[in-house]
Amino acid sequence: MTPDLILLAGTVHTLDPARHGPVRAVAVKDGRIAAVGTPGDAAGWRGPRTEVVDLGAAVLVPGLVDSHIHPVFGLELTAGADLSGAQDLAEVRRRLHAEAARTEPEGWVRGWGLDPNVAGGPALHRSLLDGMLGSRPVLVRLFDGHSALASSRALELAGVDGPRSFDQGAQVVCGADGPTGLLLEAAAMDLVAPHLPAASFAERKAGLSAILQGLARAGLTGGHVMDHSEDAALLYRALEDEGELPLRLRCAPWCQPGTGETGWAALAEQIGTGGRRWSVEAVKLFIDGTVDNGTAWLFEPDRLGESAVPFWPRPQEYSAAVRYFASRGVPTATHAIGDAGVAHVLAALDAAGEAARRQAVHRIEHLETVPDELVARFAELGVVASMQPTHCTHYSRADQSDNWSARLGPVRAGRAWRCRDLRDLGVTVALGSDWPIAPYEPLPVIADAQLRRRAGRPGLDPIVPGQALTALQALEGYTSQAAKAAGLWASTGSISPGKLADFTVLEADPLTTEPDVLAASTVIATFVGGVQAVRAPAAVSA
Repeated sequence: MTPDLILLAGTVHTLDPARHGPVRAVAVKDGRIAAVGTPGDAAGWRGPRTEVVDLGAAVLVPGLVDSHIHPVFGLELTAGADLSGAQDLAEVRRRLHAEAARTEPEGWVRGWGLDPNVAGGPALHRSLLDGMLGSRPVLVRLFDGHSALASSRALELAGVDGPRSFDQGAQVVCGADGPTGLLLEAAAMDLVAPHLPAASFAERKAGLSAILQGLARAGLTGGHVMDHSEDAALLYRALEDEGELPLRLRCAPWCQPGTGETGWAALAEQIGTGGRRWSVEAVKLFIDGTVDNGTAWLFEPDRLGESAVPFWPRPQEYSAAVRYFASRGVPTATHAIGDAGVAHVLAALDAAGEAARRQAVHRIEHLETVPDELVARFAELGVVASMQPTHCTHYSRADQSDNWSARLGPVRAGRAWRCRDLRDLGVTVALGSDWPIAPYEPLPVIADAQLRRRAGRPGLDPIVPGQALTALQALEGYTSQAAKAAGLWASTGSISPGKLADFTVLEADPLTTEPDVLAASTVIATFVGGVQAVRAPAAVSA
């Protein structure tokens, strides 16, 4: 064996349960790991054309993978002013005014990432936007990605003057004075979407390239993309025509209510299609919406009397779709946030049968509030939990004064993001960001998973601290557990001979560094298939 590349590092965390003894050298050939060992071993591996990269005291870990991102969908979701992190309505106004100054006079003004806690809670009204920018139409997406607030002028241009009926759990919220401006779920927001200015393909391609480069610079070598479309495929192909994508993408197109077997078959036919570093490998479904906008599916309504119905008006059709995909070996990922939603997904997978479940990995995304009996069902059925720690740490509070907790009440809010309970039962718990719902940088997410509060803010109290993960469990959530959640443990997720040579190089050791310090530390490099995707300024080639 004469490797193409040898990496030397002060610390190597292989996350290979079969590996014993220290590793400080990794050999790569033809894009895969050829051997692991010591610097002394590496001297014997080296050939005349082998590149040797000495990373010094840096830490080498399996390539970090975000288990829930939306890079293409995020192009639309992040159009306009970034309102995330705004502390009050005055700051929201300042950012929207700045966005208006950058756009065509009298044209649409858009914003995204609005936290309802900043905006005064769930009872949002178009009057919040009316008059702020004269007669200009304004559309602001809320942070959850499942709702938006439109100004009166925006509703007028879109012809939205009253309630509408949809094939899915969506709503044009109306009050005594007509539409309030609050649009819940995709079908309702789609009433306005055709009237918004559209970016050109070239602009979208450039935007996607910037997003993917940002993901790579943050330390990611892969991502589970929870959406897909023909437009996305065209963008990925166009970028690959110009070079390699900087990370691997595993995509999952949406299966929506009302599609039936013809639509399900068309989705199943996409499995395995793709390019060099992207492919369609699963189907994404929704059984509910979000707690914050009252569209989650709970056993008992929230304290505002909402979140009592599923996204699929006929849940038995959702179950039929899951059986269809499971019986054909097609992996599924279902968005389920409320306890009733999670219970229904688990029941559907149970009904599909053990033989069908063994053919492919099936997972539930988010599962924000679940009782003990549902936690146990994950282990019994072998269902993966895909969770986003920063949804907890960024948008809820330990004193339960936030909108999410206030809607649920203390008992259900006390069941928040039960990462540790699931891990302790042996459930695969993959971690991610759900960008653009929360920031995509993986090190702060790994830190938050341990702290149960926002990294870098030690004055905050932890939220349900008993659900904190250990440092190893948090790192596994972005490596070995992410690989298992995608059915890819045989080829990724650890630094083991035969697996893909995907690595992340870190300044700080994620297993020994204090989480607050880790969150602010540097990503030195990433390698995808043994090729540097992010350059390592501290690396020395020999």
